[in-house]
Amino acid sequence: MQANEEGLLLTLEQKVAPGHTALVVVDVQNDFAAEGGFFHRAWNDLSSAQAALPPLKRLIERARQAGVLVAFIQAIYDPEYLSEPMRERNRRLGLEVPRCISGTWGADFCEVRPEPGEPVVIKHRYSAFMGTKLDHLLRERGIRSLLLAGISSDTCVESTARDGYFMDYYITMVADCCGAINDQDHRSALTRCARDFGTVATSAEIVAAWERLGVVAVAPTPVARSGG
Repeated sequence: MQANEEGLLLTLEQKVAPGHTALVVVDVQNDFAAEGGFFHRAWNDLSSAQAALPPLKRLIERARQAGVLVAFIQAIYDPEYLSEPMRERNRRLGLEVPRCISGTWGADFCEVRPEPGEPVVIKHRYSAFMGTKLDHLLRERGIRSLLLAGISSDTCVESTARDGYFMDYYITMVADCCGAINDQDHRSALTRCARDFGTVATSAEIVAAWERLGVVAVAPTPVARSGG
């Protein structure tokens, strides 16, 4: 679907059209989403992060069917990559436990995994654009619009959304495919995004837009079974 005469992507269908859209999966790693990982040890409550995993897995599958680029962001926080302000923040908050160390279980993806040919972008800061190849990777593929999912809604996903907006990408945060350390932080991030630098949609709304565009098959309506 083409943009309007001004070139703006105004509708959800325009913002998710496969030719210029990427699904960016941010930091869905064991340290942030699995029992025994850093988040579990530091804050214990994984309900928000884990609730995002089933709809995210379905969205990734449908994005692949639609021909939408799926890019995976992987946080790596080896000691040599931590700045002085990062180390100060960790010490001040009592969060000096290592996480997302190269080659460890904690740094590995949790319940999602890139297929051959799908890009993996390594980052060492909250934003997936900071000091990485992400912008170049997207622009060389003609990407204008980003669907953002992952963990945490209010830190790494939101930081990526803000930087992406500043770099002139259309931003859509996928509400049910993001999670945080609690539901309040998650919802606050969605509110800020919708107000300041992007839009918010559910995975069902995005898939329905792909169905209307004809790039994925319409899911069959379940047939009610009669009793007796």
